[in-house]
Amino acid sequence: MGTWDIGPFDNDTAADFAGDLDETALEEREAMIRGVLERAAGPADFLGIYDGERAVGAAALVAAQHPDGDLACSNYGPSEPLPELPADLRMLAVDALDQVISNRSELAELWAEAANWSMWRQDITRLRNVLDPPIPPQEEALFEI
Repeated sequence: MGTWDIGPFDNDTAADFAGDLDETALEEREAMIRGVLERAAGPADFLGIYDGERAVGAAALVAAQHPDGDLACSNYGPSEPLPELPADLRMLAVDALDQVISNRSELAELWAEAANWSMWRQDITRLRNVLDPPIPPQEEALFEI
């Protein structure tokens, strides 16, 4: 795996995906991102490493446009602007990330063997929480029992 760090674009596959996005017409970039996420979120028996790496990059691009998101793209992410991505991509990105970290993912298998596995997993969880924020615990009961 040509990976140098835990970031969404810190591997050859995702960096190449970013380059492909840069070379694609602006109006076609959303469809590319959607296609990557749909492929990863689909009902496949096993998610290959390359589809997983592209899905993490695509999910980071969706998360970056969320109000609570941050610029998730390192020097290896797309350098050209993206169109405003529709909100429905958030849940598709969540589904893709869930597949990426599942026991049916080659990427998760490889990261599980790496020394910085927990940092990678925390970064995926951070992306997922931006896309689908967890419901905070309630401090007061709504009803008395």
